[in-house]
Amino acid sequence: MKTSIATVTISGELPEKLEAIAAAGFDGVEIFENDFLAFDGSPADVGRMARDLGLTITLFQPFRDFEGMPEPHRSRTFDRAERKFDVMQQLGTDLVLVCSNVSPISLGGIDRAAADFHELGERAAKRGLRVGYEALAWGRHINDHRDAWEIVRRADHANIGLVLDSFHTLSRKIDINSIRSIRSIPKDKIFIVQLADAPLIDMDLLYWSRHFRNMPGEGDLPVAAFTSAIAETGYDGYYSLEIFNDQFRGGSSRAIAADGHRSLIYLGDQVRRTLGGRTAIGKDMPPRAEVKGVGFVEFTSSEEDAPELVGILRALGFRQTARHRSKKVALFEQGDIRLLINTDEAGFANAAYAVHGTAAYAMALNVEDAADAYQRALALDAEPFHQSVGAGELDIPAIRSIGGGLLYLIDDKSPLGHFAEVDFETVQDETALAPAGLLNFDHVAQTVSYDEMLTWLLFYTSIFAAGKSPMVDIIDPGGVVRSQVIENDSGTLRLTLNGAENRRTLAGHFIAEKFGSGIQHLAFRTDDIFATAAALRENGFTTLPISPNYYDDLEARFGLDPDLAECLKAGNILYDRDEQGEYFQLYSRTYGEGFFFEIVERREYRGYGAANAIFRIAALKKQISRMAYLGSKADRASILR
Repeated sequence: MKTSIATVTISGELPEKLEAIAAAGFDGVEIFENDFLAFDGSPADVGRMARDLGLTITLFQPFRDFEGMPEPHRSRTFDRAERKFDVMQQLGTDLVLVCSNVSPISLGGIDRAAADFHELGERAAKRGLRVGYEALAWGRHINDHRDAWEIVRRADHANIGLVLDSFHTLSRKIDINSIRSIRSIPKDKIFIVQLADAPLIDMDLLYWSRHFRNMPGEGDLPVAAFTSAIAETGYDGYYSLEIFNDQFRGGSSRAIAADGHRSLIYLGDQVRRTLGGRTAIGKDMPPRAEVKGVGFVEFTSSEEDAPELVGILRALGFRQTARHRSKKVALFEQGDIRLLINTDEAGFANAAYAVHGTAAYAMALNVEDAADAYQRALALDAEPFHQSVGAGELDIPAIRSIGGGLLYLIDDKSPLGHFAEVDFETVQDETALAPAGLLNFDHVAQTVSYDEMLTWLLFYTSIFAAGKSPMVDIIDPGGVVRSQVIENDSGTLRLTLNGAENRRTLAGHFIAEKFGSGIQHLAFRTDDIFATAAALRENGFTTLPISPNYYDDLEARFGLDPDLAECLKAGNILYDRDEQGEYFQLYSRTYGEGFFFEIVERREYRGYGAANAIFRIAALKKQISRMAYLGSKADRASILR
């Protein structure tokens, strides 16, 4: 699969864009005309820069309002084309994109347009150049790739071909059978394929295209089906990304380019599997990893700060069961939940502590096959992580996650699933309190910058067998937080991503104070929230206080039995209900700068209590404000316990 990306997709000046594109691993680059016009160097300079970086200039674009123009405008379009050809020859590219005419003075007619393209093909052939024709979704006369193909077919010239663009086809909601008709187009008449996804939004096509496109796999359009139809023609040219997105234009050029390359690798893998390997597109890699659950979450801390966290875990009913053989790492367990506290003074954990303070910096996912999952992650451009291990200890495969933390991969079919028995020594915890009935991880909540959400979504869904939910707006007194869930059908993987747009929100405060994205809260499952709440009270655990006004409204809104409503209020337990079932939530107070624990009971409920978020956030922010006022560590500890 030959990969390319248009310079318009990413931010920065042209040299910065080219460097980012090359660093991401692309084979080629489309030069968008405005990027070239804003550059002070010559076309030859741009060509040299690209070649020195190992990039082929796959396309120069766009050439607008060409076909069907009345005189004297028609003559001028050919003069403009000759100027484009001059630039192309200096750039060192042989292909130009002509998009369908949108001019109000243009004339319709398939044969008229075909005649114009035949003449343009004659001129291009004299210079050894090619012309690709693309149907814009809002073209005045041609807005469908099938009509564009008919013009190319009637032009009947070797130097005139078709540009297929997923957004322009799919945004018009062309039915799947019409998409499959692409298979009948001769492969040598497809000059380049441009790819873009987009969220489903009901708005003007041009505005949607110019502001909301995203990488394949990040939106809702059937880009894989579109690409599969092209692959079935035997097409073996470039698959190129052309993305217009305000968020991308303001983001890191290297990060966006890396996302783009990953999206094309993932798309190629999807197409290859759809076609049963009957295509040259796509790498040979293991399938998306099936996740059986969260294996463990690891905190980094210091000898001085760890006791405060340990005290919270004990009040939650966790007990220390083991310590690492060669590192300062303690293992705490309850039910199937494993939490590690790493206070080692060397290695990555210590470096993470130096930057972020006490934090949940690493997570392990228990997958069907850890080796396969690791190989797939590497094939999708994930960064491997290695650190020294002691004699006889396990070298657990790990990759760097998007926020800079670690993601470990373990399984039950190898010694990796028994890391606690291999790498740890059993200890007797004489100070443990009573278990609180916590069974397993329900979900892990990661707070990220809103601008990074698409990156995180693509990272997880391309490596693991999971889908993404529609985005939900969470109302915070300080602003709006965008929330989206990554989950599998069995519920063994549930990751909530909360995108912060400003630091006034609780999520934004967490990112600002922790210097980056990361795990902000862990949710544990119980099968009896009221028994758990009673056990927590016995352990001296103090729950997050919820406004009594919430419970008055709750009883009226759901028609709850007054006794149930009183029990919820007494335990600071939040409640939600949908057509599937009921949901109960209980929260800890915050630890550090916004980290907290959640305990949930699900009764056939599939959501995450989004309706309750505003009340939980308000309560947590009140506590953070009070902690800031009190200031001292001793006072903070008194609030937490």
